[in-house]
Amino acid sequence: MKRLCPISWRSTTVSRIQAISLLFRTLEHLRPVQVLYRVRYAIRSRLRQSLPDGALRRHRFAKKVGWRRLEFRTAFLSCPSFASSDIERGIFRFLNNPHYFDTGIDWQVDAKSRLWRYNLHYFQYLFPPGGLAPRVAVPLMQHWVAHNPVGAPDAWDPFPISLRLVNWIKYFSVTPMEEAELQPLVRSAYEQAGYLARSLEYHLLGNHLFKNGKALIFAGLFLRGEDAARWLAKGMQIVSKELAEQILPDGGHFERSPMYHSMILEDCLDLLNVCRGENRAECRELVDRLEEVVPRMSAFLAGMTHPDGEIALFNDAAFGIEASPQALGDYLQKITAKAPRCQEKNIKNLASWRLGGEKKCSFPETGYFVMSPNPGDRLIIDCGPIGPDYQPGHSHCDTLSFELSLQNRRVIVDSGCCQYEDSEIRRYNRGNAGHNTISIDNQNQSEVWGAHRCARRARALYAGLEQGDGGELVFAGAHDGYRRLKGSPVHHRRMVWAGSELRVEDRVEGIGVHEIESRLHIHPALSVKVDGDGAVVRDNAGILARLVPLCFERPEVSEGWYCPEFGRKEACVVVRVRARGVKLPWSGGWVFRCP
Repeated sequence: MKRLCPISWRSTTVSRIQAISLLFRTLEHLRPVQVLYRVRYAIRSRLRQSLPDGALRRHRFAKKVGWRRLEFRTAFLSCPSFASSDIERGIFRFLNNPHYFDTGIDWQVDAKSRLWRYNLHYFQYLFPPGGLAPRVAVPLMQHWVAHNPVGAPDAWDPFPISLRLVNWIKYFSVTPMEEAELQPLVRSAYEQAGYLARSLEYHLLGNHLFKNGKALIFAGLFLRGEDAARWLAKGMQIVSKELAEQILPDGGHFERSPMYHSMILEDCLDLLNVCRGENRAECRELVDRLEEVVPRMSAFLAGMTHPDGEIALFNDAAFGIEASPQALGDYLQKITAKAPRCQEKNIKNLASWRLGGEKKCSFPETGYFVMSPNPGDRLIIDCGPIGPDYQPGHSHCDTLSFELSLQNRRVIVDSGCCQYEDSEIRRYNRGNAGHNTISIDNQNQSEVWGAHRCARRARALYAGLEQGDGGELVFAGAHDGYRRLKGSPVHHRRMVWAGSELRVEDRVEGIGVHEIESRLHIHPALSVKVDGDGAVVRDNAGILARLVPLCFERPEVSEGWYCPEFGRKEACVVVRVRARGVKLPWSGGWVFRCP
């Protein structure tokens, strides 16, 4: 099979003028506060201030820092990806990339990526199933304190501080420890909270700022004194404001990534878990807000879950990073004794999800549309914004792309997310080549570049999902991502699921002569054979679907990539048709015939 290459426009051979244009079209979407804080933090990093704030100066030589154990309504989630025995032996596995520290942890290990080092500093491995014993956990935290002075790279970045603070405070609150060994660690938590309060990620906003706010709430509740009260107030202010902006009316997270949605949902559940036991006015107010938000978020997550129980892989989503939908559903039930509204009966039965007994569901603000006409079948379509305009770091070229499960098996898959470093596979995952949509003139629909940048971006012109008089489910949508090309092409897609047939009808309006390519990524566990004018997709039990293009072109089979987890790259079959030198308007698409 011929291997698919990423879309060519983004190659490293772009001219200096093109690079400047990309940068300008990216920066023009930033909010003023982001620019202000980028300048502020750049100046501060040059000054290399070692103390986080005046409060730390006052308390650096204090004998004790006041604190109290937090009470949780129920046990918080563990991290099944870690094993106590591995951590005890010095084996740390992040992003499917293990490392053995045989002579003590090197917290700045150069051989690993920055994201890998971030995971090392998060301390989520304090919570493997059953928890990490104090005889292992305490020396790890003590070693971190001894080898990561204030301001150390990676360790003292705001995002790792935010996760580490919450994990340490959880551990301190539920684990019996001697005061003599606990007090130095509490003092470090105090230092970290002060540093974080002065380093909030207003230059990034989005999920980073939400994490900052959550950590300040935990620190403000756990620690005592005027500084703790100030951190609590600031955390409450951030979380309240970000909840209103980041959680959309349909329950989805505004970055449009099912993985990051799962992350923020767990954050909300953690806050609900700890604040329900607090007799403070601000905590009661936050509980009221969370009890309204969390069911909507859970309903959205259930809609974005395939029959195999895992999330859709749009927009930097991957398995194994955040808690599974099942684990989050169980956590919600333990805290609230309620199941998400999207389940008719049992939250554990995600595969048979229905919303009010219907076979379809729309999340119009987030931009996802779901068909589930039969148990074990699910079609998830993306036709919404790529993310918030000022923070498109997790955006992909997946407008009018889709994922499809048949008979409880993923059949058409998104290419997922392998890594965050700028690379060929990163460009493949983000670009048109990694998605189940059409490309025009070998261009990306949105100008994704670098590891997390996006200049001009595709915008949905319309999108909707309805049920016809005959029971068929009909989606229709369009985007303007290619209007920047000569002839101003516009991609329209209509998807009709009736009985055992799914039709994907594409139409490109505009003028001029263009090259159009449509591709479908097939799950690597399935076999594909081109047969006559179509292709047959099978699993071990037999035929799952026959794919027939709705145009005169014969389908081709190429090799693409499927990256369901960070650090995991699997070759997969891509079925595609290419129409060269066609005059617009053009019509094409696919028919899926299921046995």
